[in-house]
Amino acid sequence: MEKLINDFSFGLFFWQGIILIILIVLLRKFAWKPILDSLNTREEGIKNALESAEKAKQEMANLKADNEKMLQEARADRDEMLKEAQEMKKKIMAEATEDATEKANTIIAKAQETIQSEKKAALSEINEQVATLSLQIAEKVIKQDLSDDKSQMELINKMLDDVKAN
Repeated sequence: MEKLINDFSFGLFFWQGIILIILIVLLRKFAWKPILDSLNTREEGIKNALESAEKAKQEMANLKADNEKMLQEARADRDEMLKEAQEMKKKIMAEATEDATEKANTIIAKAQETIQSEKKAALSEINEQVATLSLQIAEKVIKQDLSDDKSQMELINKMLDDVKAN
């Protein structure tokens, strides 16, 4: 190590210093500037990528909010449609019940009319049978006075008038 200290040469030191300065100048001109430019470019690229990512994150948040809003609107529309369907069902059921009631009332009225007409026909037939039986009985009782049909009908009408009067 002593040999190294004793062998120190100022000339060699001077030339090495000049070469170092030239090397630094050349590196600065040809290497540092392109390296710094590429680092700045890379930094700008990363910065832009981060901004894009932030914008994408914001857009995703907006889309999520829009999707949630659309989902709520779809649910509200579905609920409204279900409500309208229930109302329509109730209305149709009420109309069907009303129609069925009207038809039932019509059928009942027709049935009552038919019953009344059949009742009148039956009463008329019974009156005729009663009259015929009465005539037969009366004919047997008073055979001589009721020999023809005309006199029998007059007697029957007279008796019916007496019965109706009472």
